[in-house]
Amino acid sequence: MPEQRVLAPATTDGVKGPASYFPSIERTYGRPVQEWLDLIVERLDGQRHMEVVSWLKSEHGLGHGHANALVGYVRAHLPQ
Repeated sequence: MPEQRVLAPATTDGVKGPASYFPSIERTYGRPVQEWLDLIVERLDGQRHMEVVSWLKSEHGLGHGHANALVGYVRAHLPQ
């Protein structure tokens, strides 16, 4: 399978949906959203949505809403 990447939006000004959480995620966890997106792309290859959400919560300390927003964003933007 070729390597896939989901890119973070250049700006979240006026954005609705999962990406609206991105500024808060970066402030709260101190890592760029792109790092989280890259980790999630790797995990989604073989794991289900809620399994990846649980992993983000248990291994990285993300809150449920932030973890779910990141995974949802990746799933919505992965090439089919």
